[in-house]
Amino acid sequence: MYAISLGDDGAELRPLEPWHAEEFFAHLERGREFIGRFINFGSQETDVESARAMLQRYAEMRAADTRSLHGLWLNGKLVGGVLFLNFDAASGNCEVGCWLEPAGTGRGLVTRAMRVLIDWAVEERGIHRIEWVAASGNQPSLNVARRLGMTRDGVRREAHPYGGVRHDLEVWSVLAPEWRAARARAAHDDH
Repeated sequence: MYAISLGDDGAELRPLEPWHAEEFFAHLERGREFIGRFINFGSQETDVESARAMLQRYAEMRAADTRSLHGLWLNGKLVGGVLFLNFDAASGNCEVGCWLEPAGTGRGLVTRAMRVLIDWAVEERGIHRIEWVAASGNQPSLNVARRLGMTRDGVRREAHPYGGVRHDLEVWSVLAPEWRAARARAAHDDH
């Protein structure tokens, strides 16, 4: 279909679709423990068919314009992804998120991919508010929100019971005017 280069290191953002089920399941198996530290993404997908069913659900939600998955490939290997968890064009709000297996960490892949998604949401779809929610203990995820220029709106204390612990959830956001201003500054600084 398409691939968007995320730099000169072999990283690409591509659609993640049902026909990727075998590759997606292998990726989940490699990253299951790491991914599952703070989120249950992929935890119910225990074979290729359940992985395919998950990808099909997201394909249907993408068609309904409510959610979507986008894979991150590094040198031809699926290592994670970014997603719209909630997408509401009518209200101008969306929530974004990510997941990675260990092989995809420490390279800025999520930040680079998220810039593509947010640019599209703001410029093509008219989204006004982009939200990022992460457990307070998930520092890599919180660091992405910071690198994207998001503002910490607040903390939902002990709002996320997961893995036998009640995690605080931090809510971060960026508004379309802030995003555009930051992108304009970055473009100016590049010249």
